[in-house]
Amino acid sequence: MFAYVFRRSIQSLIAVAGLLVLVFFLSRLTGDPAYLYLPLDSTPAQRDAFNELNGFNDPIYIQFGRYLLDLVQLDFGTALSRNRPAMEVTLQAFPETLKLAAIAMTLAIVMAIVVGSLAAARPNGFFDRIATTASLAGASAPDFWVAIVAILVFSVSLGLLPTSGTGTALHWIMPIGVLMLRPFGLLTQVVRGSMMGVLTSAYVKTARAKGVSGQKIVFVHALRNAMLPVVTVAGDLAATLVNGAVVIETIFGWPGIGKLMIDAILRRDFALIQSTVLVTAVAIFILNIVIDLIYAALDPRIRHQAA
Repeated sequence: MFAYVFRRSIQSLIAVAGLLVLVFFLSRLTGDPAYLYLPLDSTPAQRDAFNELNGFNDPIYIQFGRYLLDLVQLDFGTALSRNRPAMEVTLQAFPETLKLAAIAMTLAIVMAIVVGSLAAARPNGFFDRIATTASLAGASAPDFWVAIVAILVFSVSLGLLPTSGTGTALHWIMPIGVLMLRPFGLLTQVVRGSMMGVLTSAYVKTARAKGVSGQKIVFVHALRNAMLPVVTVAGDLAATLVNGAVVIETIFGWPGIGKLMIDAILRRDFALIQSTVLVTAVAIFILNIVIDLIYAALDPRIRHQAA
């Protein structure tokens, strides 16, 4: 297992390094930061002085070499838009994204397991049809569209929920609800399909013949064996949830790393762009390792293959 984790870690580090190189060059294509940080009537000499001060006048290969040297020293530079160390700003915002994604994903998994298992217990029944329709709708609806509609209905029309911020529990309802909708829809379908396959197996039929109750069969005997594909899909969704929170955070004004990344791009804050991408990539890498370990714990065959 250690060899497997080590191998995956090396692969992920190579991917992260390639991503950081790509981000460095792509961020420089967004334009000259001097036009955003200096007054509109600034002179070319003032802009040159600004770029000289921040090292933007140097040839791109020199900037890249300095960037690599700073990375080795874990120095990510100063965020121009905040006048603070870029990594400090990023790490301050990241917990807000982590809390939002963790709560949304936990609720999505729990609800999907319950709804998908009950739907699989009686295929083509009334509850199964309702659950299937609701989960397909949730999996298909675009996050940004659902977020805008939620604001129009619950904030503008009904005045029940605030549109942005994190001040009270009410501020969390719409961001969490919108963010969990797609994972809930997809996981419900996965749980339903996996449970239907397990519930037709021989050991389940034997348990029924012995008089074991339906709920015990579903949630005790069948659920563990049905969880393997669920864990795989949930891991992929959790990784995309951390990355996909960018849209939701921007719409709801959530002070997380996603909104920070968008602000950094709009303000051509190269150091902040690079630090937010790095933290997001490392978080996804760690999450994938954790999901692999959980998957191996559930399936002994994987432990033997990885050994």
